[in-house]
Amino acid sequence: MSDLRELYQEVILDHNRSPRNFGVLEDAMLHADGHNPLCGDKLTIALNVVDEVVTDVRFEGSGCAISKASASLMTEGIKGKTLDEVKALFERFHQLVTDRAAPTDATLGKLAVFAGVRDYPARVKCAILAWHTLIAAVDNSQDQISTE
Repeated sequence: MSDLRELYQEVILDHNRSPRNFGVLEDAMLHADGHNPLCGDKLTIALNVVDEVVTDVRFEGSGCAISKASASLMTEGIKGKTLDEVKALFERFHQLVTDRAAPTDATLGKLAVFAGVRDYPARVKCAILAWHTLIAAVDNSQDQISTE
């Protein structure tokens, strides 16, 4: 296994074992629930936004290593970003994990560890659950997000 692939796996495992921004966000301004019925992942994304900038974000729930790591890295990546930047980041991440022809986007930083997920279609749903749930929260949608 290449050193880079091992590093990517270690980042995912680290964020699974010790997820960042995990827990309840009291008095959250926006929130949404997501569910991946294929593997049972369930999570809630909650965030606060001031002047169109994400000031705080948390997630809670349970899921597989890829789902939890994706949510953890996502929350780290969106703090301090405008809602437009969050939506643009969603698009770049979605392309990374779904388009086999897409080059790894250097602007994704640590999120690039999910590039290999696109080779496993069932795992793509695990990686994008938090992101679709985030967009539902940003759009203030009351519908539960499902990967099915």
